[in-house]
Amino acid sequence: MLKDALEDEAKMQKLAVVLDDKGYKKSADTIDSFRFDLWNYKSFPRPHWKRIRTTNGLERINKELKRRSRVSGAYPNDQSLLRVAVCIMMNINEDWITGNRYLSLEE
Repeated sequence: MLKDALEDEAKMQKLAVVLDDKGYKKSADTIDSFRFDLWNYKSFPRPHWKRIRTTNGLERINKELKRRSRVSGAYPNDQSLLRVAVCIMMNINEDWITGNRYLSLEE
């Protein structure tokens, strides 16, 4: 029933009602909670699904920020740390724009 419901939003809502009627309230609540996220996910092209289902990209950015900000060790104020972080993020953004694309709209 779940595989069938993944293809249509109305079927997903009906499945939540059926599960709730059968006493599976937690499952029905989970479907209700995450159905909008699911449809947002499914609105992307299928080749993108593998990349957007994880937080690997965000984890990699955080790791890079940590690695490159530790070089200095201590910062005189919050503004200087923020300036370094923004420079690192701009560099990463430039790499993403000019280098290999993480998500390509041409696919």
